[in-house]
Amino acid sequence: MSKRLAEVARKVGVSEATVSRVLNDKPGVSEATRKAVLTALDVLGYERPTKLRGERARLVGLVLPELTNPIFPALAEIIGGALTQNGYTPLLCTQNAGGITEADYVELLLQQQVSGVIFLGGLYSQADAMHEHYDRLRQVNLPTVLVNARIPRLDFATVSTDDAAAAEQAVLHLHQLGHRRIGMLLGPVDHIPSQRKLEAATRLLARLGEPLPDAMVVRGLYSLESGQAGASRLFAEGATAIVCASDLLALGAIRAARRAGRAVPADVSVVGFDDSALMSCTEPPLTTVRQPIESMGRTVIDLLLSQIAGTVEAGDELLFEPELVLRGSTGPAPRPSA
Repeated sequence: MSKRLAEVARKVGVSEATVSRVLNDKPGVSEATRKAVLTALDVLGYERPTKLRGERARLVGLVLPELTNPIFPALAEIIGGALTQNGYTPLLCTQNAGGITEADYVELLLQQQVSGVIFLGGLYSQADAMHEHYDRLRQVNLPTVLVNARIPRLDFATVSTDDAAAAEQAVLHLHQLGHRRIGMLLGPVDHIPSQRKLEAATRLLARLGEPLPDAMVVRGLYSLESGQAGASRLFAEGATAIVCASDLLALGAIRAARRAGRAVPADVSVVGFDDSALMSCTEPPLTTVRQPIESMGRTVIDLLLSQIAGTVEAGDELLFEPELVLRGSTGPAPRPSA
């Protein structure tokens, strides 16, 4: 007990006597100090006294699928900072292959009596994945916000970039440059954002009189290596331009072009998606479709805090307009060789 008192007291910057008064629910402690002590208990992994467990902690789970894609740390930084400004402590939950699963994190967060949870990409975007742990959140009515498109059944508050608009902007740009063999490098078949991108690109190309052959659509993981392998397949099909579902995929496509002896953009044009950090510093600088993560992050916080306050019902998906950022990885279609 004394060790716990000392640790919490150091964390908050108060005396052990003050911590003891909070844990024993005694008067004489300000509300701000009381909340700080309870939050410190949660952060340090100590159980609250039984009589204090009914209250949710001022903690918010921030669940990320991984950190290798730079768009997720960027979003986490924006959202985590905003949570802190509003008096909440973010608990970062990062998944790794073979490690703690998303369902495990949900149970851990529920045990910590968190006030809410924010998912920055997750299994809710995959139609064929396991979704039972989201039902647990619904059962306890925990304020929840999802970032990225979700399957229709999971009617949580959702903040997404308009994937259809992103695909249309990229495809139209390449078509206007004269490209007629445009390939699509996307995520898994059951991934909802990739489905939306593909449907929009297919509709647009059909309207332009350029149907999209199945061979010009390649699926993979959101990684540099997957982009390189997928782009090589598209080059074999005669693609002169590739629309990618992430910047990492696009960088892999540029690497594949170089290894095949093709210049970007003289021989092949590549468009990414996200406009994550340093994409203006690549060689060539990457043309990409920017997600408006600043405004998306602010909206995520507004939705979560409104749910915590009980003023907003979960369920709607808010779509944010992306922006095509023109840089050096796209150019006119190469002339056919004589």
